[in-house]
Amino acid sequence: MSLSQFTSPWWLLFLAVVAVLTAGYVVIQRRRQKHVLRFANMELLEKVAPNRPNITRHLPTALLLVGLVFLTVALAGPTADKRVPRNRATVVLVIDVSLSMKATDVEPSRLAAAQEAAKSFADGLTPGINLGLVAFAGTASVLVSPTPNRDETKAAIDNLTLSERTATGEAIFTSLQSIDTLAAVLGGSEQAPPARIVLLSDGKQTVPESSDDPRGGFTAARQAKDKGVPISTISFGTGYGTVDIEGDRIPVPVDDPSLREIANLSGGNFFTASSLEELRDVYDTLEEQIGFENARGDASRPWLVLGVLFSASGLATALVLRQRLP
Repeated sequence: MSLSQFTSPWWLLFLAVVAVLTAGYVVIQRRRQKHVLRFANMELLEKVAPNRPNITRHLPTALLLVGLVFLTVALAGPTADKRVPRNRATVVLVIDVSLSMKATDVEPSRLAAAQEAAKSFADGLTPGINLGLVAFAGTASVLVSPTPNRDETKAAIDNLTLSERTATGEAIFTSLQSIDTLAAVLGGSEQAPPARIVLLSDGKQTVPESSDDPRGGFTAARQAKDKGVPISTISFGTGYGTVDIEGDRIPVPVDDPSLREIANLSGGNFFTASSLEELRDVYDTLEEQIGFENARGDASRPWLVLGVLFSASGLATALVLRQRLP
């Protein structure tokens, strides 16, 4: 622990006083022992006091001195990193509703599992976070602007419907616009509240054809990086999923590489999930990352408690062993 971790480090100088008291006690005890040995009749002393004082007689003083050490540290104002709930942040949950999401390789289907896990995610976020919802297929739509009202978001999640194609870039651009709109509405601060996009998808972008297109996913991820908005991507599904489209069974394997690249380009994290349980675990991890932050705070209470307990123990021990205070 360094001095920079104390709010009033000068109080630590009182430890020198504790050291002096300790040294003084040791010196007094040695002088007392020499005095007894010098002037006492040893034969008579053995008869009058056959049981010599043992080391327990020093226990009350030792406890009091240790208590003073703890109380001194408490007075110096130690600090420590603590996890505290965020009271000002924006999260946009982005869910892929392309036709591939009706695949049943994840029971009961990719979309149904995603809906259930997304609602649990909404409930688990700390109250100070504004949560928005964007759904995308061939286009992207803001279903719920970022708000602390979780019921509104969960109702929109229940009403998700499938559509054709996958425009991942449009989903990210739409989410960034929603974040900017909320920041403009809130105002009152030189710095916008921290924001993050959580994007769940199961397939590769199909609109536009290239992810590096001006409206493509990689381009959008770079813009998110420039705005300081990391994108946490979740590749949801398996490699053997299929869907029936007009009587044809079409394979719809998940596309990990593109979603991983979007996360890397934006400074976010990439996750995979192939079941409802795994998806819930991913969302639990994101709740911890998003909902809490490390802040430096007061950590004097444990030292204060220890100081009081040791001091009280010293006094109690002195009364029991000596029938008087030290």
